[in-house]
Amino acid sequence: MTDDRTLVPLPVPPLVPSPFVPPLAPTLLPRLGPAVADYPPGAVFGPRDARSYEFVWLLHGSARWVCGNLTVPLTPSALLLVRPGMRDTFHWDTRRPTRHAYTHFRLHPAPPGAVAPDDTDWPVVRDLTGRGDPMAALCQYLLTLGAARRPGWERHAEETLRLLLLTFAYGPGPGTGAHTLPEPLVAMMGAVRAHWSDGVARPLALARLARAAGVSESTLCRICRRQLGVSPVEGLERLRLARAEPLLWLSNLSLRAVAVQCGFADAYHFSRRFRAVCGMSPSAFRTVPPESAPPSPIANDALAALQALVPPSHSGR
Repeated sequence: MTDDRTLVPLPVPPLVPSPFVPPLAPTLLPRLGPAVADYPPGAVFGPRDARSYEFVWLLHGSARWVCGNLTVPLTPSALLLVRPGMRDTFHWDTRRPTRHAYTHFRLHPAPPGAVAPDDTDWPVVRDLTGRGDPMAALCQYLLTLGAARRPGWERHAEETLRLLLLTFAYGPGPGTGAHTLPEPLVAMMGAVRAHWSDGVARPLALARLARAAGVSESTLCRICRRQLGVSPVEGLERLRLARAEPLLWLSNLSLRAVAVQCGFADAYHFSRRFRAVCGMSPSAFRTVPPESAPPSPIANDALAALQALVPPSHSGR
């Protein structure tokens, strides 16, 4: 059963300004991508002096990229960014043909008063298989645009390239990966994910959560208090209440239906818990515009990280 104790709303962390990101305005170089190239086994390209930026990602095979004392193995899961001024060499797979995609570009000079991008701290290579990372899809879309070349395709390709470069240089987004959860909490959320797989966020008993986490109940409570500021049961209740927000704002579901979807026995119990945590009834919340609403039940970073480990709720529109 759900713990009926009154929860004290967690304080909302102050907004921390993101590091300033200079504007990025790439321009495609004619006839230098986005396109695909095939090389026979053992082919080598270089040494060459790069005169523009170039994204390179393998589609089949493998390769080694050598620049000075740096050697980077390339596979289809890697995205490489070559920068102007680099002297580099590609050693393509010695055993089988290699296919890779590429696109060359330059960056517009920064407008007056703007800070020019500093690429000295940009990574050389990034993984294309990260969870929630859009780079693989952006790479594929670039190839689709480059292959079709319909009227006006360059504008779409340059905007796609801008997003790809922004993500590559500065990461997938503000706060991404900023909060790392302890392994017992990740394991606990595996059980929650399975329990909620049909879209209904039912409560789980502390004993079951502890078994999934592989620790004692007292240890799990201690970890959750330290990491989340609430107990495991309270933390899951906050996740369940957070699921009510889009259902209240973006559906015609009755309060009883919202309650059931969020794992509460009835509308009365749901309304009582919602008011205790959010400070207003679900009916009143439904009439408040998002910009004026009270903080989310998962306003702190750790609870938001828990939220990312469970499937989304099913909309009831």
